[in-house]
Amino acid sequence: MKNFLIPTTLKDDTISAVKSAICQAKESDCEIVLMMVSETPDAFSSSNFLREMRTGLTKSQEEVLETCRYMIDHAKNCKIKIHNQYGLSSPIFRGIIEHFAVKLVILTHSYKQETKRIHQYLVQLAANQKCPILHLGNEFKKDFTKALYIENSSANVHVKDVQQFLNENFSYEIVSQTSRMDDNLEEAAPYLTEAISKYEIDLLVETRKGEKIKFKKVKKQNINEKLGLPVLSLYEELA
Repeated sequence: MKNFLIPTTLKDDTISAVKSAICQAKESDCEIVLMMVSETPDAFSSSNFLREMRTGLTKSQEEVLETCRYMIDHAKNCKIKIHNQYGLSSPIFRGIIEHFAVKLVILTHSYKQETKRIHQYLVQLAANQKCPILHLGNEFKKDFTKALYIENSSANVHVKDVQQFLNENFSYEIVSQTSRMDDNLEEAAPYLTEAISKYEIDLLVETRKGEKIKFKKVKKQNINEKLGLPVLSLYEELA
């Protein structure tokens, strides 16, 4: 059973995330968990605490949720679960992944652009977990086949090890590779675009290490946003 966790504020691209999860599941049974996180209300009484927690959805959010339910209802092998989480920490997030047996976290562009601290915190917590993360691109694509591996020079991971992990858990083939270029992304972008076109690449694959959580006022544009392609991020110990 391949289960997926999609953190969401129920923006429109949540629909693309659910579509992607259904496609990733192939014919396997799966559970798609839509997780909405909120700060724990600062209240002294239990009744006030419960009132603070009861926040309704907007009309647009209800429409997105209804569309997601409709798609999953028509995917015979998938089911949906809505998880509302109040308050978040590293042990809590790790417990959620273990409880739902999550095999892939899917992050949408809109979620990573959320300004509330708890949403930013979740994105960074996800990066420190061992679970693979799929950062979605600007456009929905039904399936991914050809991948460009972005090699981290400081990582002791060989491309063959990454491909073996992909063979065991996904159906992607690495057809090209390049070194990581976070500091020179602007200069490297034209060359990467050429390689993407030449090899018909529809997915980028990278490895990551756990990092200390920091909140920055100015977000640095990453390769996922620059090239518009989805990125599968693998924790180095897994690959």
